[in-house]
Amino acid sequence: MPNPAKPRLALIAGPTASGKSALAIELAEEIGGTVINADASQVYRDLRVLSARPSPADEARVPHRLFGYVDGAETCSAARWAADAAAEVRRVHAAGGVPVLVGGTGLYLRTLLDGIAPVPEIDADVRAAVRALAVADAYAALSREDPAAAARLNARDTTRVARALEVVRSTGRPLAAWQAARAGGIGDTLDVHGLVLLPDRDMLTARCDARLARMFDEGGVEEVATLLARADVPGDAPVRRAIGVPEIAAMLSGMLSRDDALASAQSATRRYAKRQYTWFRNQLPEEWQCCTAPNLQLYFQKVG
Repeated sequence: MPNPAKPRLALIAGPTASGKSALAIELAEEIGGTVINADASQVYRDLRVLSARPSPADEARVPHRLFGYVDGAETCSAARWAADAAAEVRRVHAAGGVPVLVGGTGLYLRTLLDGIAPVPEIDADVRAAVRALAVADAYAALSREDPAAAARLNARDTTRVARALEVVRSTGRPLAAWQAARAGGIGDTLDVHGLVLLPDRDMLTARCDARLARMFDEGGVEEVATLLARADVPGDAPVRRAIGVPEIAAMLSGMLSRDDALASAQSATRRYAKRQYTWFRNQLPEEWQCCTAPNLQLYFQKVG
């Protein structure tokens, strides 16, 4: 039963292509909710197709917030998104509604609910030196300077390896120590009902592959061409690193054939879905419903 002492928050999460967005809309229709995006790629207005944002028809069914609200020339950090999401949650509650948070970016969800690590500003010279390293060299350095972080991270995860290395070099403390001092989360103030979709892995892989093929056929290539034509979006902008963008960019430059670009993007998506699957299976509160096929009526009753 809902906790009457705290305002409700419904949360539907899971790997890419798990069907969470459709379920979030269905739930919002059932309980008079507002869908709030928690996906790091779907914040960018430049990537409706490649980020699998809800269609205009879906967005017309129930209120949607924080989808496509950031220009590709900007960087949307977890801290920025969490502040924006907290404000949207408060607005929905003030209007008497129920926020329905949906997405697959675990860092976003943890930052909103648990707070953010108070890491000081990274020294610019340290950041530049770390970002100039090849990922293999950065991982080797991290293994020496913060072996616990290296053991947690995938050696090919360029962004997270660089972040952990620059933090320990700039602050003298490992990232895990800063994360233990998180502050600012809103999870304790809410009655959170979490539902995590973890479909059969083979089915998830097939969905990822089929969806990438549709993206290539239904506007993804043109979307990237438009993005690349923008002089104000730097080559290292987060939007340029979203899955599908580098692969299509290589295709448009003649470095890859269309078939090879699609295969590469499909492979990247499968790897991403696998990481998400592992994260959601191992990093969740025990009271959240985690399932292959959810009991929707039971979940709707709990939230409503």
